Amino acid sequence: MQNLLSVIFYVRKSKNETTTHATVYLRITFNGKRVELSTMRKVPLAKWNTKANKVSGTSAEAKQINRNLDIIKNRIYEIYQKLLDNDEDISISRIKEEYLGNNSKHKSIIEMFEEHNMRMAKLVGKDYSFRTLQRYKTTKKHLCAFINSNFKLEDYPVKDIDVKFINAFIYYLKTALDLSHNSALKYLSYFKKIVRVAYTNGWLEKDPFYNFKMKVERIDREFLTKEEIIKIMEKEFTIPRMEHVRDIFIFSCYTGLAYIDVFKLTEDDIVKGIDGNQWIKLKRTKTKSLSSIPILPVAENIIEKYKDIENPTGKLLPVYTNQRMNSYLKEIADSCDIKKNLTFHMARHTFATTVTLSNGVPIESVSKMLGHRSLKTTQHYAKILDEKLSEDMNLLKARILANDQEEK
Repeated sequence: MQNLLSVIFYVRKSKNETTTHATVYLRITFNGKRVELSTMRKVPLAKWNTKANKVSGTSAEAKQINRNLDIIKNRIYEIYQKLLDNDEDISISRIKEEYLGNNSKHKSIIEMFEEHNMRMAKLVGKDYSFRTLQRYKTTKKHLCAFINSNFKLEDYPVKDIDVKFINAFIYYLKTALDLSHNSALKYLSYFKKIVRVAYTNGWLEKDPFYNFKMKVERIDREFLTKEEIIKIMEKEFTIPRMEHVRDIFIFSCYTGLAYIDVFKLTEDDIVKGIDGNQWIKLKRTKTKSLSSIPILPVAENIIEKYKDIENPTGKLLPVYTNQRMNSYLKEIADSCDIKKNLTFHMARHTFATTVTLSNGVPIESVSKMLGHRSLKTTQHYAKILDEKLSEDMNLLKARILANDQEEK
């Protein structure tokens, strides 16, 4: 019966529009009858591919428009499948009404969040990680508290969400929850995705996030110096769990792997490279991008140390939960007289800076090992090193000046 339904997109230029752009329209055909609706998306006429029903090119704008069109198309098929599964009467007008939300006139944001999270939960381990789902759940929790605090409501109409609502939510996150600017923006980005779905479905007349700027504040990431790494490596612990945490942390310092990737690491991720040496090759859990990392002697020794220890999970190393690891790392920092806020993620920053970039490894190679999608992400570490280089050079200048004065 699926061939009874057809969904295509086409462009239609109105008299009020420029000659260079046109509006994309949606045409739904079912059992020989059809309806046409505006998607409210304008595209460059020169870029529209009539045959493919999408915008040509790989620009950010083209990708965004095509992604929105895919969401609309999938929404139509979801409506059709839902009516089919519920054994309801299917007609072109019924599909249209469902799509426009006329049967959901009181669509609300918390309701949408809950529906989204339920669908995402079924895709954990396939398209999403459990951690991503938890972030959406936390965002929904903060949004519920905000709506209750500001409007004395359990939910809020999607159609009424505007820039004023967004700014009030950001203010709430920063004041009531005492979140940093960047942390507030992270939650806002998850909220934004739900709002964009509402806009795509026609439940919002305007996208309140259109032209809304969310600028992340730059934060200099802390990393360990060579001396601090040696201090931790040489520290002797009488408690086994402290030694285990130290070893896993140092392993990350010399591989650049994030906590979740170290946690999941198995023997299958260790392969022989083109140079005949052992390499770690895996897809990062966070970005799904490939990390290719030659195993340095320090990391190799740690793998060898735990090789014969029975691990019922089949994992390569005995890794505790991230929360426990960070708790123990605080103890390790105290025992080694390190004043920095030692966290497991600092190992990744240490690999990028102290272990690789400061030893002359090209930034392109570091980016590949870290599994970064963009070189811009890796360049932030280079900026940190520039600052350290400046400090070192100033110390050198001072020593040269002191020597010159002694000679005089």
